[in-house]
Amino acid sequence: MFCSISRTCSGELTECDDILSTWVNQLNSKDSSINVTTDLEVNRQLPYLDICITRRDDKFCTKVYRKSCNTNQVPAFSSYTETRYLRAAIRSDCTRAIRYCSSMRDRQQELDFIRQKFHHHGYPRSFIDSAIQKTRTDLRLKARALPAPPSANSHPAPVRVSVPFAGPLFYQLKREASKIGIQLVSKPSVTIGSLLCSKAKHHLPKLQQSNVIYRIECSCQVDGDPMVYIGETDRAMYRTVLCRLLPAGRAGLVCRRWKSAPPPPATAAAAAVSAEPFLTGTSSTYVEEMYSWDAHFSRVAPGAAPGAAYVPPPQLKPPSAGTAPLSALVAPSAGGVVSGAAPSAEEIQDHLSVTGLIRSYQIRGHLVARLDPLEIERKPVETASEIVVRGYMKTFDEQDMDRVFQLPSSTFIGGREKALPLREIVNRLEQAYCRSIGVEYMYINDLEQCSWIRQRIETPGVLSATKEQKRVLLARLARASGFESFLARKWSSEKRFGLEGGEVLIPAMKHIIDVSSAMGVESFVMGMSHRGRLNVLANICRKPLEQIFAQFAALEVADEGSGDVKYHLGTYVERLNRVTNKNVRMAIVANPSHLEAADPVVQGKTRAEQFYRGDTEGNKVMSILLHGDAAFSGQGVVYETIHLSDLPAYTTHGTIHIVVNNQIGFTTDPRLTRSSPYCTDVARVVNAPIFHVNGDDPEAVMHVCQIAAEWRNTFHKDVVIDIVSYRRNGHNEIDEPMFTHPFMYTKVRGTPGILQKYSEKLIEEGVVTEREFKDVVNRYENICETALEASKKETQVYNKHWIDSPWSGFFEGKDPLKMSTTGVGEETLAHIGRRVSSAPPNAENFEIHRGLQRVLNGRMELLESRQVDWALAEAMAFGSLLKEGVHVRLSGQDVERGTFSHRHHVMHHQKVDMATYCPLQHLYPDQAQYTICNSSLSEFGVLGFELGFSLTNPNALVCWEAQFGDFCNTAQVIIDQFIASGQAKWVRQSGLTLLLPHGMEGMGPEHSSARLERFLQLCSEDPEYFPPFAADEFAIRQLHECNMIVANATLPSNYFHLLRRQILLPFRKPLILMAPKQLLRHPSARSSFDDMREGTQFRR
Repeated sequence: MFCSISRTCSGELTECDDILSTWVNQLNSKDSSINVTTDLEVNRQLPYLDICITRRDDKFCTKVYRKSCNTNQVPAFSSYTETRYLRAAIRSDCTRAIRYCSSMRDRQQELDFIRQKFHHHGYPRSFIDSAIQKTRTDLRLKARALPAPPSANSHPAPVRVSVPFAGPLFYQLKREASKIGIQLVSKPSVTIGSLLCSKAKHHLPKLQQSNVIYRIECSCQVDGDPMVYIGETDRAMYRTVLCRLLPAGRAGLVCRRWKSAPPPPATAAAAAVSAEPFLTGTSSTYVEEMYSWDAHFSRVAPGAAPGAAYVPPPQLKPPSAGTAPLSALVAPSAGGVVSGAAPSAEEIQDHLSVTGLIRSYQIRGHLVARLDPLEIERKPVETASEIVVRGYMKTFDEQDMDRVFQLPSSTFIGGREKALPLREIVNRLEQAYCRSIGVEYMYINDLEQCSWIRQRIETPGVLSATKEQKRVLLARLARASGFESFLARKWSSEKRFGLEGGEVLIPAMKHIIDVSSAMGVESFVMGMSHRGRLNVLANICRKPLEQIFAQFAALEVADEGSGDVKYHLGTYVERLNRVTNKNVRMAIVANPSHLEAADPVVQGKTRAEQFYRGDTEGNKVMSILLHGDAAFSGQGVVYETIHLSDLPAYTTHGTIHIVVNNQIGFTTDPRLTRSSPYCTDVARVVNAPIFHVNGDDPEAVMHVCQIAAEWRNTFHKDVVIDIVSYRRNGHNEIDEPMFTHPFMYTKVRGTPGILQKYSEKLIEEGVVTEREFKDVVNRYENICETALEASKKETQVYNKHWIDSPWSGFFEGKDPLKMSTTGVGEETLAHIGRRVSSAPPNAENFEIHRGLQRVLNGRMELLESRQVDWALAEAMAFGSLLKEGVHVRLSGQDVERGTFSHRHHVMHHQKVDMATYCPLQHLYPDQAQYTICNSSLSEFGVLGFELGFSLTNPNALVCWEAQFGDFCNTAQVIIDQFIASGQAKWVRQSGLTLLLPHGMEGMGPEHSSARLERFLQLCSEDPEYFPPFAADEFAIRQLHECNMIVANATLPSNYFHLLRRQILLPFRKPLILMAPKQLLRHPSARSSFDDMREGTQFRR
């Protein structure tokens, strides 16, 4: 009992207290067990259980009373508690808030408190909001479903009768009793589980099986007859049958009397109970007869064949006079099964053969596709045809070709038709899979993705192009072919690695860009080898032709750098896409002669652009990689790069790979360069669909490009286009291919170019006239002539015109010879040090390893003495840069823990899988993002990726750490061709940092050296020449003039300054840093805060 007493009127207080006190004393004196007390409001509030009664504006309001003993006690989100219990905790508090709070203001404050409380214990905000919204919805629905208050005209309450539970029969009786106003209630003393026999007559089917009929005999009896549960399984069988034995599946679960000898079907049909309101397939009698296994096995026992043992389902009642059965209204199709009749084994086999035939085309149709423009068959066609077709056609003859078969749901060849003659089925499968396009996709695990591709390949008419599309395609082919023929005439003896024979690549790339731009992509990062690069620069990027033609002249370089051959150069352009009327950015990454070496660089640059734009799904930035057939199957870096495609820290959310397949590798036949049937088989490991297409069928190429662009922007996964073409010249324009491939090049010389063949086709179709076609060719010829005249006026070439990663504004307003100090304030050092030396904030709910706790305790002891070791110095360098808004990325094998178990930037919960905590990601509320990621077991691919990442933004510290074991030499191509010489060749700076374990540690020759001497040899400085720089500028000038910085730090403070100097320099240079294992924990390898404070810097 409680009493609330107002103290606003002092005149009445004494009288009220006296009356209440007298009444309480009299009540308590009646018996010793009575103990009535009074509670008085405090601050106009009176708590009672979970409710707090509040006086507000002389009115009583209620809200939730937060008890100090358990208000903040909730299960931690990272604990072992099941998700449903975590959600129930939120919903319980939310229900109290909605029910107890009488005002909207109090209710909202309580819900905000709930959000803050649970989020503090690690609950994601989305999880909390979802639970609150669900609670609100449920309470709202319950409020609507409440019965209306009884009125004078309402019916009396029904009579309730408690009876023993008798299985499903109880529910039938309950329905009948409700019609006369009696409500049956079952007694809980008898459970369904107790009614089950220990040995069922027919065992339950396996949980994985669905749509299986089962019977369970029960021990209960009605009128002396046993009862039987009958039902059909579905995916909910485990819950519905094994747990509670309630109705399961579409047919329900019925409990009926079962005689020892079931009546024949005719008797059962005649005995259908007319009183039952549901005369359908779910009626009890119908279920008993249709699902009776006894009738089936009774016919099998005498020796009847399985087909003859089939028992058709019974009819509920005979048709009325003057009516015909439904099967009579449907005309049977030729070769089809008459409705209502049992199919014969032969008919079933024929339909299975048709389904297998369709499946075979989908899986193996590419083996017999007409992909080679030269029609040089290098595969056993007869064997392939036997595999694809004849195995399923053995049971059919010519008469069967006109039989109509129902199409399975796994094909789209019918369009809107559900059945087709066998002849038409084969024809449509041939059109879809065995013409100019061969598709490999049936190994993809996702059924939705397979169906998506199948619909775009099989649907009739998908290859038809409009008249306008054909005209655009012809114009783009004219530009691609015209560019190559112009160069061939003007510089016939110059190496240019032209695209003759594969000119369809240009309209293919343009179509991919058009479709992707229409779907929202704004930036395209491309990588390719030498073949066709000049054509791509001219017609895809629209690089000024005069700059391209100037590269053929022997002109001096006006700016710094040695330059590179013209077919290695990259570029960056921003232009308007006239098809979509949107601005797009295009970058082609410069590449060395090492084929495919630029692949991971492109992926890293793409990932970086996505990161800095906040493009977490790859909707704005995408990559396109062009490959050669021999290199795509032969270079290991291709495999390393493709395997990065789905890794969380490396994915670019889908890359379109285009293989310019000229069916030869320099002078080597493809049958001698790979063991796989196709050069593209490496892409199968990531479930990427592969489209092989004849390069001399431009419309088929455009269709494939349309599908590829839509695939990438729909599923954000890799896709491969294999354009099977040829190389009209040798390896280059002055190479003689007849030495090694006389048969092939005899075919080539007798094959007209693609522009000639396609123009003749369109002229014949009436799409264009011959005059219109010649005008298109002549117009581009005039453009090239004009650009050539302009190029002759050039006296110098500029390397800056070919920068693929420009840093807008980075070098402006900076003194290139200014050396800044790299120290930071002691408060910053101490704050970062404490954070990385402490357990997670919710340490009671996040259990770390005991050994790690000892490491953290040791760091704390160092901080108390103002000392740092190697790991603390690194963390302070990273943390201080993060505070200044500089993104830090550390990648490599085992970098989260550290190769020598010294870093521990990622802490792992010891009892919860994948629960981690990174202190450097929680230093300051407005810090930059810190990315630390263990890489795949790859050096070439991952180092190239990190190099590409560093090219996008100079204001980021990108580090790659090699594994202990001298493994950096596996990535020597990236070091030699990109890091050491990239600036000289392509005027491209990079601040990439390489952390290389190094030192004679007694682990043998395989774990002792990072090959310091190699990096010193790669440096561009002359060791015997001392430059005449002024003393105060010597250090900064030396760094500015070198191609990379090689250092071997022995103190944590110098390591700290080297990392920070990478960002504070007014330019960017690669840093090669030797990291001795011994110094990571050596007692002498310590530095004081005084060596890292403001005003300090690296000391030689």
